[in-house]
Amino acid sequence: MDELTLLYEITDTLSTPGPLPRSLQRILQILAQRMGMRRGTISILNPETLQLQIEVAHGLTAEARKRGRYKLGEGITGRVVETGEPAVVPVVSQEPLFLNRTRSRGVREKDELSFLCVPVKINHQTIGALSVDRLHRDLDLDHDLRVLTIIASIIAQTVNNLLLIDQEKERLQNENLKLKGQLQDRYRVGNIIGTSGRMRQVFEMIDRVAKSSATILIRGESGTGKELVASAIHYNSQRANKPFIKVNLAALPETLVESELFGYERGAFTGAMQRKQGRFELAQGGTIFLDEIGDLSPNVQLKLLRVIQEREYTRLGGTSTLKADIRLLAATHRDLEQAVASGAFREDFYYRLNVFPIYLPPLRERMADIPLLADYFLNKYAKEHQKPVKRLSAPALDLLMQYPWPGNVRELENIIERAVLVCDEDTILSVHWPPTLQSQEPGSSTSTGLASRVEKLEKELIGEALRQTRGNQSKAAHLLDTSLRILGYKIKQYNIETRSFRAA
Repeated sequence: MDELTLLYEITDTLSTPGPLPRSLQRILQILAQRMGMRRGTISILNPETLQLQIEVAHGLTAEARKRGRYKLGEGITGRVVETGEPAVVPVVSQEPLFLNRTRSRGVREKDELSFLCVPVKINHQTIGALSVDRLHRDLDLDHDLRVLTIIASIIAQTVNNLLLIDQEKERLQNENLKLKGQLQDRYRVGNIIGTSGRMRQVFEMIDRVAKSSATILIRGESGTGKELVASAIHYNSQRANKPFIKVNLAALPETLVESELFGYERGAFTGAMQRKQGRFELAQGGTIFLDEIGDLSPNVQLKLLRVIQEREYTRLGGTSTLKADIRLLAATHRDLEQAVASGAFREDFYYRLNVFPIYLPPLRERMADIPLLADYFLNKYAKEHQKPVKRLSAPALDLLMQYPWPGNVRELENIIERAVLVCDEDTILSVHWPPTLQSQEPGSSTSTGLASRVEKLEKELIGEALRQTRGNQSKAAHLLDTSLRILGYKIKQYNIETRSFRAA
């Protein structure tokens, strides 16, 4: 027997793609051909029942294989798995521990057979056994045992690699499911913050249209949350498990918009060294969100019109037509009706997009949502930046309610994050807001001196302390690290009504 050839064949068999049992069956066939093996089995230990079962066999009937069950430590095979040590039985008929559980060996045959059994180990843990029957005449049993031990090691390594791959696949699948769950939870309609009447109308429209395949045009000023609404629609749609591709058209130069959306073939233009998939191709089966669609040139508008109408497109430099199985969401802050009237936006393209419009109100028209939004952003950035901030003072919240918010929710989020960063206490005060926000306070334009600012800050600190202590002046003085007498003087000086805090 050529030992190197045998090991090469076995290694090549295990590296061939396919089910592991089929590869193991092929190994036993190779052993029969190369080593003159009469029978061969690979038994695997069930870690729960601590029983061995023949998984793959050569030279055994199906019934004999089913009978091949052993308890841990039972018979030669059970002892090999229990001890992790190989065993050789020179003459089967002379070994009392040999059980012949499969009943496949005749009385006369047992006088001629030797039995070799080696453990299959993964990381020093025995998971099964490889055993063979051979005629004992003129055999070098020690040599055969060494070869079988090497083969068992090769099998164990392959099984270990497959287990690691399966574990990694399971980990990635679980992680993928977890991430999808997080995305769906994050963009669930109920998690878009707002309880105002205007926002309830938006929620109702999202709920009505999410499950459909209709084209949706999301309209609203910059910073109102159009992308968040688009995400909520996708992750609550029937395409939630498919790609969600977002494209900010305003961030793309006009010369690149077409190639980014539709892709291109090799040689389509100078520098096109290979084929590139476009965003529509990447979104196949899912949703594509085109933000700032009002900034498109008429030429690209015409090509997108074809995609919406015919559900097909062609790569730049290509001749084959590609199908576009996508759901289209678009958004803009521009006045499209005025753009249509001036000729800057195609009328037919406008009507194709405007199948189901959703209007997002500016923050100044949903002021009732500001406390909820502020609290959400405060908790988010306090946790992210590991700051002790927990609340807003009443005067600080009043300033938020007085501001016109030209930048909408995005501006509010940025201001809250800045305040969290500059605040080292548990409460954000009005002094933590940027000057643009503080200038909204009544009388601030004429009261910019040091004394007026100190007075404002003292009143806010005292008011916040009284709110936290429900009007208890002794506790408030302790909280402010001052005496009860000084606190009482300040309360009288600033005409602070302490009784209003007792019911807070």
